Amino acid sequence: QVQLVESGGGLVQAGGSLRLSCKASGGTFSDYNMGWFRQAPGKDREFVASITRSGHNTYSAEAVKGRFTISRDNAENTGYLLMNSLKPEDTAVYFCGAALRRFSSNWGDYDYWGQGTQVTVSS
Repeated sequence: QVQLVESGGGLVQAGGSLRLSCKASGGTFSDYNMGWFRQAPGKDREFVASITRSGHNTYSAEAVKGRFTISRDNAENTGYLLMNSLKPEDTAVYFCGAALRRFSSNWGDYDYWGQGTQVTVSS
């Protein structure tokens, strides 16, 4: 059983930056592909970015390409999402997930989730 805890959210002005962290415990972090998703009020959960177990491959949604960077430090059991050039439409609760079998942009492929961290971007 893997537990995931996100942190690093907050209120930021448009154009600003935040770095989200996802700390894992209770399992072998490097066994899992990792992903970030977000959910805005009244909307479905949306894929943001994913990274393979080794960190060698990443994939990002078109809406965040060139602005967001996903990374991980397996020695620290932690994943990261660096968000630059934030826009008001990036406002959402951000969740990290761990997927044992697939490197995926589909939230249904993820086995474990954190509780989420709120990101609010003001205009």
